[in-house]
Amino acid sequence: MTVPDTAPVSASVSASAATLPETGRRGSLGPVGLVLAGGISVQFGGALAVTLMPRAGALGVVALRLLVAAVILLVVCRPRVRGHSRTDWGTVIVFGITMAAMNGLFYQSVDRIPLGTAVTLEVLGPLALSVAVSRRAVNLIWAGLALAGVFLLGGGGGFGSLDPLGVAFALSAGGMWAAYIVFSARTGRRFPQADGLALAMAIGALLFLPLGIAESGTKLLDPVTLGLGAAVAVLSSVLPYTLELLALRRLPASTFAIMMSLEPAIAATAGFFILNQALTATEAAAIALVIAASMGAVRTQVGRRAPKITS
Repeated sequence: MTVPDTAPVSASVSASAATLPETGRRGSLGPVGLVLAGGISVQFGGALAVTLMPRAGALGVVALRLLVAAVILLVVCRPRVRGHSRTDWGTVIVFGITMAAMNGLFYQSVDRIPLGTAVTLEVLGPLALSVAVSRRAVNLIWAGLALAGVFLLGGGGGFGSLDPLGVAFALSAGGMWAAYIVFSARTGRRFPQADGLALAMAIGALLFLPLGIAESGTKLLDPVTLGLGAAVAVLSSVLPYTLELLALRRLPASTFAIMMSLEPAIAATAGFFILNQALTATEAAAIALVIAASMGAVRTQVGRRAPKITS
């Protein structure tokens, strides 16, 4: 898959969105497929990023990822910078800040704890958002099931076998992930195609670049590091963020948040194949509980139009 294909694909999907209904089985297949494809891309990109960290450091990898992704999106999308309101700019700036914080916290986490574990903890943010937005009492059951999975993942709640700082970073990244969902949806409605994403990525890159330079310095200029960083940017930022932004134009944000809970399984798979991070039976059961909670929450919304997060 080549980068130049991104613009026509984005435009095509966006045009199709205008003709598809938001409800019903047929209309829901498009955004669901976009979210799943984005999840696979971002988690395998995350696994690749872990292999790059010994060369460039966690902050350096984030800086490379955001910078390369911003350059690609700005060249492909060529977003219009004039004619937007203050509210539009406020939304895209907060989106960029949230994106940078989410990436920085998460990469600090996977530098300390296994990828599948980090994503399992991180996904609590989107799940909490889903419970809050839906305002249905039954979702408290699914939230409780997810917490039981996290308790099991921590070996009885203590997380004694895990780096506590890594756990804290993962949970903080989860909070930023929930905010990312909110502002991605708002940005997608205020800017055409992926223009808002390109501008937000540029803002995030400008904010994070000094941190990456401070940690890694000239290591970021190594050709191999640059090449791997570009691959991480495409897999972890350009493709998934574009797909998710397009999906959020047709998919209720609460449902999108629930679907994000599938990502621990994808991350564990990526960690196994790329990083040789095998799961114990207890860890696998914990991840399964979190995923089961997500599936239960999805079922409670069948036949009911979930509320969208509005601007």
